[in-house]
Parts: sequence; C-alpha cells; structure tokens
Amino acid sequence: MGHAATASRDALRVVGIGAMVVSSDVREVLVTYSLGSCIGVTVHDPGRRVGGLIHCMLPSSKLDAEKAKTKPHMFADTGVLALLQGVMDLGADRERLVVKVAGAGSPMDPTGRFKIGERNVTMLRKVLWKNDLLLSGEDTGGTEPRTMSLEMGSGRTSIRKPGGEVEL
Repeated sequence: MGHAATASRDALRVVGIGAMVVSSDVREVLVTYSLGSCIGVTVHDPGRRVGGLIHCMLPSSKLDAEKAKTKPHMFADTGVLALLQGVMDLGADRERLVVKVAGAGSPMDPTGRFKIGERNVTMLRKVLWKNDLLLSGEDTGGTEPRTMSLEMGSGRTSIRKPGGEVEL
C-alpha cells in the first residue's frame, strides 16, 4: 500500500503558516504546504506514537515581541519550544524524540541578502541544542517550495517538491 492510499484513508490535518498541531491519533497525517524560507519541523516519539508539526516563518520572537505573545508558532525560538512542550504533554519521552526539518530555502531572495531560511535553521539548531536534541533528518535550502507531512502511526516524514517525494 503506497503513501497516497494511506493518506486518503487517514485523517489529514493541515498545519497552516505560523501554526502548530500535536497529536496522539495514529490515524492522522499532519501536513504543511509551501515551505519556502519558512521551516517545517516534525517531532515524533515512535514508542508512544505521539508527535507534532510546526510551520515557523521567522527565526526570533525578538523581531516582534507583541506578535510573539499572540502567535508564538510564527517564530522558530518560541514555536519549537511550544512544539516540544506539546508532545511532552502528550506523553512523549525526550530520549526517543525524532526531530526533522524541511524548508529554509531562499525562493524570493536569490542573492541571499536576508538569509531568513538559513537563520531559521540556525535558531532551530540552537533550541534543539539547549534541549539536548539533534536533527534526525533535514531537507533544507535551495529555491523550491516543499510540502512536509508526518504520519502519526509510523512516524514517517515525507517531503514533496517539484522533483518528487522523498522520505526523511
């Protein structure tokens, strides 16, 4: 049975830009679209089969402290902490967490002047390091938009881009 069959049978939950979803429902597939300079981060505990997905736009909540209060998931620093806390609240074991990232490209910044994607990944790595976690998979950079999905039951994280689909 292929991925398409699994996704159509299971409940698809879309994670919008600047949003986060955590789940313990093994039938769900979490998906986020149009990752350009934004980052999509999945966290999954294969033992408990709980996890989540976040779509962060900007690296640091210090850019707009007021916005960070109302929309913490927009920012990699506050959003990834919220994602980690969310899966821990569902019973995840920090020792088993599998963390993956996609996006961080420069689709509208070909000269690399702003480096938002690069800064998003740097902030993610800082947050993970402070929480004694490492990335298990990564598909970042370039100029192509990506779609990222997490199958809650299996923990399979897939990246779809114009050239096809890969598993992280």
